[in-house]
Amino acid sequence: MAAAGATEGKAAENSSNAPLFVQLSRVLDENGAIQHSPPSTHGKISLAGLTHIISATIDFQDYEAAADALIPVVKPDWVEASITKKRLANPRSHSPDPRLFFSGLVVCCADLPSGDKDAIIGGVLAMGGLHSSAVSKLVTHIVALTVDAEKCQTALAKTLNCKLVLPHWFDDCLKLGKRIDEGPYILPNPEVLRKRPEDGIPDAARPDLQGASSAQPGRLPTPVGSPSSGRRQLSVFQGKRVMLSTDLEIGSHLRGTIEDLIGNGGGSMTGSVYKADIFVCQYREGEEYQVASRAGKDVGNLPWLYHLITHNTWTSPFRRLLHYPVVRGGLPGFKEFRISLSNYNGEARIYLENLAKAAGCEFTKTMKMDNTHLITAHTVSEKCDAAKEWNINMINHLWLEESYAKWQIQSLANPRYTHFPPRTNLSEVVGQTPVDKQAVERNFFPKAPNTDGETIEGPLSKTMQRKDQNIIPVKVSNSSAAQPSSSVGGQDGGHGRSIYSDAPTPRASKQDRRHSEGVALRTPATHRFAADGKENDTPSTTGSRGAKERAVAKLHDLAPDIALYEKEKKRVGGVIFGGRRTSEENGQDASPKRSLSRDEDSEDFMDGEGREAKRVKKAKGPPSMRLLLSGYQNWVGDLKRENEEKQRLRDLGILITQDPANCTHLASPRIVRTQKFICALAHAPIVISTDFVDACLAKNERLRADDFMLKDVEGEKRQGIKIAEVTNRAKFNRRRLLRGYSIYCTEHIKGGFDTYKSIVEANGGRCLLYRARAGSVASSRAGGLDSANEDEESGDPEYMYLVSGDIPEETRLWPKFRQMVQSIGKIPRVVKADWVLDLALSQQVHWLDVYEMTI
Repeated sequence: MAAAGATEGKAAENSSNAPLFVQLSRVLDENGAIQHSPPSTHGKISLAGLTHIISATIDFQDYEAAADALIPVVKPDWVEASITKKRLANPRSHSPDPRLFFSGLVVCCADLPSGDKDAIIGGVLAMGGLHSSAVSKLVTHIVALTVDAEKCQTALAKTLNCKLVLPHWFDDCLKLGKRIDEGPYILPNPEVLRKRPEDGIPDAARPDLQGASSAQPGRLPTPVGSPSSGRRQLSVFQGKRVMLSTDLEIGSHLRGTIEDLIGNGGGSMTGSVYKADIFVCQYREGEEYQVASRAGKDVGNLPWLYHLITHNTWTSPFRRLLHYPVVRGGLPGFKEFRISLSNYNGEARIYLENLAKAAGCEFTKTMKMDNTHLITAHTVSEKCDAAKEWNINMINHLWLEESYAKWQIQSLANPRYTHFPPRTNLSEVVGQTPVDKQAVERNFFPKAPNTDGETIEGPLSKTMQRKDQNIIPVKVSNSSAAQPSSSVGGQDGGHGRSIYSDAPTPRASKQDRRHSEGVALRTPATHRFAADGKENDTPSTTGSRGAKERAVAKLHDLAPDIALYEKEKKRVGGVIFGGRRTSEENGQDASPKRSLSRDEDSEDFMDGEGREAKRVKKAKGPPSMRLLLSGYQNWVGDLKRENEEKQRLRDLGILITQDPANCTHLASPRIVRTQKFICALAHAPIVISTDFVDACLAKNERLRADDFMLKDVEGEKRQGIKIAEVTNRAKFNRRRLLRGYSIYCTEHIKGGFDTYKSIVEANGGRCLLYRARAGSVASSRAGGLDSANEDEESGDPEYMYLVSGDIPEETRLWPKFRQMVQSIGKIPRVVKADWVLDLALSQQVHWLDVYEMTI
C-alpha cells in the first residue's frame, strides 16, 4: 500500500482472533496505512476520517452507518491482495457481505464455449468475484469440463492451490443465489457425474444454528469462557441500557438473573424505551416496539438476548429470522398451508419446523395427501416420491425463509425455490436469509402521518433528526402544543405502562409524558456527512422560477462538456489517468493491434472539436427466426464447430433455440419421434429441412425458409400423417389437444417419465407419475382431474389412461390401477407409449385397439 500512496483511515474490527489482529496491525503500519485506534471490544467505531473498515463479517453495530457513509468494509485478505498488487484492491471483491457470495474467488475458464464462458464471468463479477485470463497463484478456481485442458495441466504441474470445478457449480450457485459446497463438482472425478440420481446424499451438519433455531427461549445459558461457578462476566453489554418488555412474561427470578448478568457486564436496565439502547420483546406490536424500531434501536427477542449472553459477542437481531420478534397469528395466508419437511436433520430441521410454525402454517411430521407443501433439501426420499405422485408442491427451504423474511408469500413459480442441485444437501445453506428490514418497517412500524401531512418517527429517531434539521418549524397554538402527542402505532400491547417512564414498573404522570410547548427556532444544523470545508448548508427553497430558469440555461451551456466527459469515461484509461495519450494527440494509433480497416458494423463519430471519438459497435437486433434443430448430426462430437456456426447463424438473424415453446421454425432431416420434434409440433412451427442450415452456412447469407420445406414421403407414409395437415391441426388446437386429460405414467416407462410429461403438457394435458400408492388416483381427481377443468372443455371423462411398458415392474401395477379407477366410476385403459406419441405427432386424438395392453 505504500507504493500506492499512504492510505489514511484503516480500522480493524477487534475480534477474538487476537493473533490475526496483531498481525494485521503490523502489516498496515509497515505499508504506510494510518490505523485508527480500534474500538473497545463491543464499543462503537468512530467513522470520522476512515476510508476502510477491516472485518471478517458485516455483523457489527456500525455496519449500516458505514454503508450510509460509503466507507467500504473489507475482509482481512484485502490487505494481502493490496500488497501483492502494489495498489489498493477492489473492495467489492473482498467484501464480507453474504449477498456477494463469490467474493474472494478468482476464476479462470479453460476451453469452454464462448457463451458459457461469458455467462460464468458475468455471474462471478456480479457476485463479487474476479476473473483471470491466465493461470496464476492468485486463481482459486479453474472452470473446465475435463482435466485434459491446458490450463488444468498447468495448474497441476505447478501444484497451484486452486480447485478444478465443473461449470455446473456456478450454474447451481447462481440459480439458488447461494454459494454451495463445490465438493461434488471437483475434477477429475466429479460426484455429480459419477453417482446416480437415486443414490443417497449425506447429511449436512449445522451446529452454527444452535441458539437460533427457535423463537421460544430455553434455559438461561452460560457465557462462553465463563467458569461454572462464581460470577460470570460479560462485555457485550458494556455501556448498554437494556429494556425488557412485559410481553416476555418471565418470572421475577429469571428477570433478576438477567439484570445481574447485564449489570455485572457494565450494562444497565431501564424502564424507558427512549433511554434504552436494546429493547427485548416477544411480538412485533405495541407502542414500545414501534418507538424503539423507528428510533433505530436494537430490537430482538429473548433467544437473541440469550445468544449474546452465550457467545459474549454482538450479533444483529436481523441476521437470524428467529432472533427477531414474531407476529401473533403468523404471516397472512399461511394458515391455509400444511407443510412437511424431508431430508433436513439436526438443528436445520428444528430451525425450519419452528420457522414454519412462526409463519403461521400447520406443520406435520408425517406427510399425507392433504398436505399442500413439502420442503426438502434434495429429491431422494420416499416423501419426495409421494409428493410427485400426489401433486404436492415440492420446494426447498428458501421459499419458506424468504416468505417470512419479506413478510409476503413468494411465488412457487420462481425457479430458485424448485431447484435442487445434484449431490447437494441444501441443509448447508439453511439459516443464511436475514430479515428484510424494509419489509418489516413497511408492515409493522410505517411512518405515521400527522394532521399536517408530515410523518412521525418517534422523539429519538436519528433519521428524523437528520431529516428535519433544516425544516422551518411551524408555529402552533398553545392549546394544540400543550396536548400530549398521540401514541405511535395505536397499541400499547395491553401492558398499562408508560413508555416514557425510567422505572421498571410504575406509571409515569401526565406531566412527564407531555412534549415541549413548542419548537424553538434555531439555525439549521449541518448534515452529518456534510462536505469538507462547507460551513453551512443553504436551506432548500420551495420556489423561484427565475432561479430555475437560470439553472436550466446553465445546464444547457454545459451539455457539450458533459457529453464529452461521458464519452471519455468509456475510453480505456478514461479521464482519471491523464486524458488522451500523446500518441493519440499526434494522430498515431496507440494500439498496434487495432485494425486500420473499418468494420462493417461500426461507425465513426466526430466530437465537437473535430477529434475522432471511439468507434461504437452497433448492437445486434432481435433474431427474426428462432430455429429448433432435431436429428441434426453435423455438430455431434464437435463442440467448437457447433459454437462457431451458431454464432454465424446468429449474425444472419437465426437464433438456435432448445425451447420448443419459443421456436418459430423446426428443422429436421426427416420425420423423427424425438422429444423436441414432437413437443415443438404442438406450437405449430414452420417445419423445414436441415438442408436450410447447411445452405445458409455455405453461402453465408439468410435464405428463404420456404424453399427448404421438409419433404419426407416415406416418413409420412410410415406414420400415416401429412406434415402440412399436422401443422394446420396444431394451429387449430392451440396447445389444447389434451386439455381435460390426466394421463398417468409408470416410473420405468421406456424413455423416462419426464419425456412423456413434457409431451403431454405441451399439448395442454396433465401427466402424473403412478406408483400404485393408496389414493393416488383419487387425489388426482379431487385435486384437478374433474374440479380443475369444470370451466374447460372435458377431454375424455369416461376413461383414465396409464402409459406403461411390459416389464414385470410395470405389469404388476395394472390390477391396482384398474381397481382404483373402477372404484371411482371410470373406465381404466392401460396403453402403450405409442398412443401418446402418435396422437402428439398427428395432433389428433384417435383410438386403436392395438394401443391397449392386456395381460
